[in-house]
Amino acid sequence: MDDLNALAAAQLDAARAAENGRSAKLVVHDGVLRQSVIALRAGTELGEHASPPAASLYVIQGRVRVTGFDEPVLATGELSVLTHQRHAVLALEDSAFLLTTVTGLVDGQM
Repeated sequence: MDDLNALAAAQLDAARAAENGRSAKLVVHDGVLRQSVIALRAGTELGEHASPPAASLYVIQGRVRVTGFDEPVLATGELSVLTHQRHAVLALEDSAFLLTTVTGLVDGQM
């Protein structure tokens, strides 16, 4: 069992040291389910990308803005379903979040 707070702290340390200001670790890979802890240094953005069939973002630490349709700002402890539109994630402060995605369909259904 992984300690998300410890993983977030480790990824934040790595993001702060990284030239690109980010770090990620895949923590669950079970069929089409993926969960990753992603850390971004303040001002760093995950560029615009298409959303998988299903996704959510849970902020472990910090504040992020999901750019795109309604541009919500999410803070520590907040969870949001990601839209099915193109979007990006911008760190408003040093932040770590759990990204959960479903990368495909199971037996043609979700």
